[in-house]
Amino acid sequence: MILLSVSRTRRRRLGVAAAAGGLLAALLTAAPAAAIPDPGDSPAAAKEVSRSDQAEARAAIKSGEIPGQDEIVHSANITHVANIPKDVLSGTNSDLAFQGKYAFAGNYDGFRIFDISNPKKPRTVAQVLCPGSQNDISVSGNLLFLSTDSSRSDSSCNSTTQPATEKSSWEGMKVFDISDKRNPRYVAAVETACGSHTHTLVPDRKNVYVYVSSYSPNAAYPDCRPPHDGISVIKVPRKAPHQAAVVGFPVLFPGEGPDGGGNPGAPTNPGVSKTTGCHDITVLPSKDLAAGACMGDGILFSIRNPERPRVIDRVQDNVNFAFWHSATFNQRADKVVFTDELGGGGAATCNAEIGPNRGADGIYDIVGKGDRSKLVFRSYFKIPRHQADTENCVAHNGSLIPVRGRDLMVQAWYQGGISVWDFTNSKKPKEIAYFERGPLSTDQLVTGGSWSAYYYNGYIYSNDIAKGFDVLKIDDRRTDRARKVHMKELNVQTQPDYFD
Repeated sequence: MILLSVSRTRRRRLGVAAAAGGLLAALLTAAPAAAIPDPGDSPAAAKEVSRSDQAEARAAIKSGEIPGQDEIVHSANITHVANIPKDVLSGTNSDLAFQGKYAFAGNYDGFRIFDISNPKKPRTVAQVLCPGSQNDISVSGNLLFLSTDSSRSDSSCNSTTQPATEKSSWEGMKVFDISDKRNPRYVAAVETACGSHTHTLVPDRKNVYVYVSSYSPNAAYPDCRPPHDGISVIKVPRKAPHQAAVVGFPVLFPGEGPDGGGNPGAPTNPGVSKTTGCHDITVLPSKDLAAGACMGDGILFSIRNPERPRVIDRVQDNVNFAFWHSATFNQRADKVVFTDELGGGGAATCNAEIGPNRGADGIYDIVGKGDRSKLVFRSYFKIPRHQADTENCVAHNGSLIPVRGRDLMVQAWYQGGISVWDFTNSKKPKEIAYFERGPLSTDQLVTGGSWSAYYYNGYIYSNDIAKGFDVLKIDDRRTDRARKVHMKELNVQTQPDYFD
């Protein structure tokens, strides 16, 4: 480990873009599009687009249909209060976690700690160089957890890339002691099958259980062979984190085939990812529930016994979902929002060609109680603002805005920006606020935009892949009551009971 030191109204909406001529993408066809997993060990390379797409992007900017290159636009009820550019960690910015007056920001090169005691003037407290995508990040007490989902030469922070076909290669979870925020200390590493793309904490007083999500096994990988039809469970004793170890691998998709019993993907379900593990899991400890976004499947399961999670229900959407990416419960635990990361976060999907139902959120009601609970589809939500074919845009990480009696969420959409939306009526979700920048480029599709956008203690925080750490404030009668809710700690995938 190395410690290192003007708004305007958008005029084009998805529903009318096609009729108006619009920016029509040919990057993804009208049929279900092939799913592409998240970026790997290195940021995605820029993609060439056609000259006609380049010309259309420039024309759309000139006419005011989309923001200018790097221009910031937002709704009247959003204020951009701060931005901290990337510094010595030049890699892709990823997820966020919060504790007290601190925000913890993942980056493919390590992580950064901000003091947000004054959200309008956040300050960098520490930058830790510890490469390994995605460096998905969480905190609990004095411990910080970091996911490594790229094949490394060893578990150290000085490791280098190494082929997954080599038995000595390492992927998994890293644990740091953050009792001194200025000097995080690396204390443990646990190797897990197929690495750790993301992770989710299930904390109790003595231990922290870590659900490790990973996928895409290969018979040529000694430590990641099919079937990979479950998740790794790590137990980390708080007082002895160096004793952290895998305590189970619960199978979530039992089946007789070589890949288990998950969604078979193509050719049975064209354009849908084959389920070979989970991408992300959100737990709701107060209800002993979890929701898993598992490539080709969405699942609801019980975590009453945290070492042995048990599936209650499972759903698929083989028409409009390509890659089940993440999940969010509402506060009453009678709804789940699943996201579809069509194009893997590296494609332009917020356009008329793709339409409003793909690369979107799927809203499901939870009907019934206990083991008889069922996930019932109600509707899709997608940002209504058209994006250029040089902007990667798709549903990504978000969190609830805690307002009693309403279901409100803030969500990242990569270069589609940040959306605040209301799904109190499961069948009629609607956007109520937004913030975004114009395209990074009008010549190429360059990966960028907001990776995670979360509400924490009165402000919205975003980790922008290219532009750094953003702080926003929303002033709206529908969200104002959330300012009264203050959390001591927030890992969005360990969803709290905000009103307990």
